[in-house]
Formats: sequence, structure tokens, C-alpha cells
Amino acid sequence: MSASPQLSIVIPVYNEEAIVEQAATELCAGLDSRGWDYEIIFAENGSRDRTQEILERMTKANQRLKWFHSERPNYGVALKAGIEMARGEIVVCDEIDLCDLVFYDQVVPALLRKEADLIVGSKAAKGASDQRPIIRRVATRLHNGLLRLSLGFKGTDTHGLKAFRRERLMPVIERCVVDMDVFASEFVVRAWRENLDVREIPIQLQEKRQPSIHLFRRVPNVLKNVARLVYVIRVRGE
Repeated sequence: MSASPQLSIVIPVYNEEAIVEQAATELCAGLDSRGWDYEIIFAENGSRDRTQEILERMTKANQRLKWFHSERPNYGVALKAGIEMARGEIVVCDEIDLCDLVFYDQVVPALLRKEADLIVGSKAAKGASDQRPIIRRVATRLHNGLLRLSLGFKGTDTHGLKAFRRERLMPVIERCVVDMDVFASEFVVRAWRENLDVREIPIQLQEKRQPSIHLFRRVPNVLKNVARLVYVIRVRGE
């Protein structure tokens, strides 16, 4: 592995002892078969199971794997810290229960050819297949509808798979102010608003396990952070 790999993959993990090792093994095998120079950064945050122990063992056995620990469960803080740690020309934000190599095949060559700045894997775009329970599909559409109404968001999805050219998007990352689940949304919304070349591709989504945090427990923080984001962008102009 070179000092600066082609590809950095950032994966937030929280209480994932059941799937993290198998998912990492399968992802590494797929990436190795494609001949890409890569690193995988596991942004572990607040796990109380054996996730940390497993990550420590995995990273000792494979120099392409890295991990760090954040004490408090916070998806946004962990994802942002992992992106800031990334060294690759292309950064992929993945989810441990997805690791969809079809998405990599679509976006990595395009980004290496500089055909876009940011590519979002959309669960709601035409041609997508979202196999999650209906309540989660509805929640995704309500959330993105709120972003369109309040912030002029032009896309169909903000959360989940995304890939980008690091040199183009790091200034956007540095301006992001919210955390938890809404960090990912802020990142995509700001990229749209700053007229970067943002594209969406439909994905086929079938998760490998139930969400680690219950949907309704997320709602208060989502509403609070969206309200803060509206204030920062619309009122303060930041």
C-alpha cells in the first residue's frame, strides 16, 4: 500500500460485532480483485460489545485496515473524523451493512476520470430498489422533502453511500457544523448549494441487519440539527 492510496473507504461502526469481520473480509476481497490501492477506516463510536476487540485484531492482521475509537455514539462525528483521516484521492462513505461493490464499480472509475465531484447512491432515485421496511422508506422521503423545502436541496437522497474527490470536497467538509445523522445530509446539501458537480445513481438496497439505533430515537436529534442547519445557512449565510 502506498503512502497515499487511490481509494479511502470510511465506515462508521457501532455495536457491529455480528457482521464487521465478515463484511470487511468480503469488501477487501472484492477490492483486491479489482486491483485498486485502498485503505479502509473504521470509525468506531461508542460500541459496548466486542466491536473494538475485533477491529484491533483485524487491523493488526491487515495493514490496509485502520480504526479509531470515539467514546460517544455519534454517526456524524465519527464519519467526519474518518473523512479527515482519509488519504486517498477518492473517498467512499460506506455502511457496514451495505458494502455494495456494484456501487464501487460505478463510481470509482468515474471519479478517477474526474467526471464528477460527488456521487450519491440514492435509495429514492428512479431505478432504485429499497428493500427496507416501509416506515424507513417513508422516513427517508420525509427527511429529504424537509431538506428540499427548507434548504432548496435538489436531489433525492443524502444519507448512505456516497463517493467523492477528496481535494474538491474537503473544503465543504470543513464548513459542516451539525453532527449525528444530519452531518451526511449537510455535506450533500452544501455540495449542491455550492454548485459542485453532484450526481446521483440509483442503488439496490438490501441491508444485512436491523438498524443499530431505532428510527424513532433518531427523530428529535434530526429535527434539532435540521433546524440548526437552516439557521446557519439561511439566517447567518454560512
